Amino acid sequence: MTVTAGLDVGSSTLKIAIWDGDAQEGEVLTTHAERLRRRDVKAVIPGAYQAALASAGLGEDDVEYIATTGEGDLVEFRRGHFYSMTAHARGGVHLVPEARAVLDVGALHGKAIKMDGRGKVLTYRMTSQCASGSGQFVENISRYLGVALDEVGPLSRSADDPETCSNICAVLAETDVINMVSRGISIPNILKGIHLSMAGRLVKLLKASRSDGIVVMTGGLAQDDGLVAAISEIVQDQELPFEVRPHPQSIHAGAIGAAIFGAFRHEVLAARTARA
Repeated sequence: MTVTAGLDVGSSTLKIAIWDGDAQEGEVLTTHAERLRRRDVKAVIPGAYQAALASAGLGEDDVEYIATTGEGDLVEFRRGHFYSMTAHARGGVHLVPEARAVLDVGALHGKAIKMDGRGKVLTYRMTSQCASGSGQFVENISRYLGVALDEVGPLSRSADDPETCSNICAVLAETDVINMVSRGISIPNILKGIHLSMAGRLVKLLKASRSDGIVVMTGGLAQDDGLVAAISEIVQDQELPFEVRPHPQSIHAGAIGAAIFGAFRHEVLAARTARA
């Protein structure tokens, strides 16, 4: 079996997965995530990688291929790079084998990716550059409301009368939130309104990509159970032909996919060397 590493360098978080196997079968030995918090990403990467190796009980020489996705050019010791959509599709299929689409919601963008059973991308749709459907938007709002990120989901799910806000522009949405606070709208109802607004945009992406069946949610916002609940609510209300599911390892899907593709690339290179 081949040990490979996948590093997904995102806008707000670095994710690392160590894979033991080939391109078809194997297991994730360990995962590691580290918030960047405005630090120098190049300075963070080596220490985070060493922490992942230590967690797996491995040394640098035990890893035969290092693959990246996201802003992978920041990883100076990488051997190969894979596009984010392909990495998330492959990682999504590993996490939820019956899934035929991925909803990747990261710090800056949301993407709906339709794929086959091997994780091959068939079609995709993504949000515009506006941040109103992204993790950064949620973080900005939570900071303004004085709510910790891990409290956003539970508070949203406790709402009893959600207040709608703009689903077109992040600036307008933030202005809406300021107005809601001045009108005395409760924090749970504000957050649920934001989640419904975001969910509406994300569901439109899934519809536009003609996704159906099981959709695995990836990216940092897959951990936001308030957003997941809002998406499920809209899907049920509109009787749409798909079901969106998160996974405990959803945030690591891109890193896992990169590591699996790294195993495939290593096999190809080894075969070429053997023939030479």
